[in-house]
Amino acid sequence: MKTSHINELNDPSGFVLLSDFVPGIIQEIRYFSTYNFIGDRITGYEEPCAIITKEAARALKEASDELMVKGYRLKIFDAYRPATAVKHFILWGIEDTDIRMKPYFYPDLEKQELFSKGYIAKQSSHSRGSTLDLTLFDMKTGREVDMGGPFDFFGELSHPDFRGITDEQFENRMILQRAMTRNGFDTFPYEWWHFTLKDEPFPDTYFEFPVSSSYLRK
Repeated sequence: MKTSHINELNDPSGFVLLSDFVPGIIQEIRYFSTYNFIGDRITGYEEPCAIITKEAARALKEASDELMVKGYRLKIFDAYRPATAVKHFILWGIEDTDIRMKPYFYPDLEKQELFSKGYIAKQSSHSRGSTLDLTLFDMKTGREVDMGGPFDFFGELSHPDFRGITDEQFENRMILQRAMTRNGFDTFPYEWWHFTLKDEPFPDTYFEFPVSSSYLRK
């Protein structure tokens, strides 16, 4: 039974490369880079590509098509996140005294509060394979749309319903949110960029296989 469970957690057969379903998508996989709240590449990110369940990819294609008509492309920061990456977050929070990225990502919080206030979970919906972190890219200006706060900023500024931003910035958040919810995704109360497929195919499974296109093709 234990061996079967381990095999299941490392089985990528229900997953696809997001770019195969949404060819125009822009990818900036932050946890493959060092520009994230820890400041290092995160364990499990072997390639800067977005991997997602087939069901979530199909739903996102619908949202992308809708937004393309309005002049926007989608830009992805994170999709499937291995459970090993979440363990990296937790160990950093417990054992690591390094706070070099604090001024950029959590200036108003102590590191331990990222966990106690629910900004970082001990189990992430991303590891179930149908959650995405994303924003809008304006095809007319060639720039990211101004959402009033950056990706992965921990604080009230990132709450989707936060009104301490301009009306235009708030409406930009709503453009993204409406397109995503119309196409089958749920929002998250702490992060304007975070969406999970309502009818996700693996609601109770937290996968561990690495983020790698070659792993999908094994």
